[in-house]
Amino acid sequence: MKECSKYQGIIPAFYACYDGSGAIAPAAVRALTEHLLQKGVKGVYVGGSSGECIYQSVEERKLVLENVMAVARGRLTVIAHVACNNTRDSRELAAHAEAQGVDAIAAIPPIYFHLPEHAIARYWNDISDAAPHTDFFIYNIPQLAGVALTLPLLREMQKNPRVIGVKNSSMPVQDIQMFRDEGAAVLNGPDEQLLSGLAAGAIGGIGGTYGAMPELYLQIWALFHRGRMEEAREVQNVACRIIYKMCSAQGNMYAVIKEVLRLQGGPDCGGVRLPLAPLTQADRQVAEESAAMIAAAVAKYC
Repeated sequence: MKECSKYQGIIPAFYACYDGSGAIAPAAVRALTEHLLQKGVKGVYVGGSSGECIYQSVEERKLVLENVMAVARGRLTVIAHVACNNTRDSRELAAHAEAQGVDAIAAIPPIYFHLPEHAIARYWNDISDAAPHTDFFIYNIPQLAGVALTLPLLREMQKNPRVIGVKNSSMPVQDIQMFRDEGAAVLNGPDEQLLSGLAAGAIGGIGGTYGAMPELYLQIWALFHRGRMEEAREVQNVACRIIYKMCSAQGNMYAVIKEVLRLQGGPDCGGVRLPLAPLTQADRQVAEESAAMIAAAVAKYC
């Protein structure tokens, strides 16, 4: 396995930050980066699902990354998700990410058309070639991308020396074990199974709810590595209950999370971009209850 110590730990997936008109808010991007840094996380994952990447233009995604790097450079590990649904734009984002000095880039497979594996491999390799000095993570999220990473495809991609591992957001924990067994560094994706993923061999985690409650995930990480599994399981269960609460809203979960951040006194990241469902008035109670649950859990376990 390649050297991967800079990816070992808790890496929140970065949230999209908008101003009142729905445009990217550079000041909020910087504030959120600093906020997460002060929480003690290992790094940030920029431009993924939590960053609403498929609803942003190439130039917007560049602007976000530039402002993250203005704060994070030399202080946090930064992985930039650069995939677009065409190779040209993806390569442009990959080259830009390398120029910004990120630690790694990542990419989902092409979506909508069901491509053969050799075409998916070419897509990923073409993206990687645009950032020839940067590590590459395959982003496996079949429930959204409609394409699952297979062992033959992983083995083909491992011929590329820049491919360091997999950001694995598939639900079967077994996938982590299988990819790990092939020599890939695996980052656990589903927040609800961070502890299970670590037990299966994940070197760290990237999660969409980490930014709302980083203290709990940092505690799961610490307890796991101290061998205190019962306590780690208890914190994981509490984190799951908070996730279920946030997902009970009518609006999109990230709209709820951004409201939770505001209630916590954190950065104002704005709303979510349509067609994601915005926060409803009734959802504010869900956000308040979620924030209260997080505060109680942090006080008890951290």
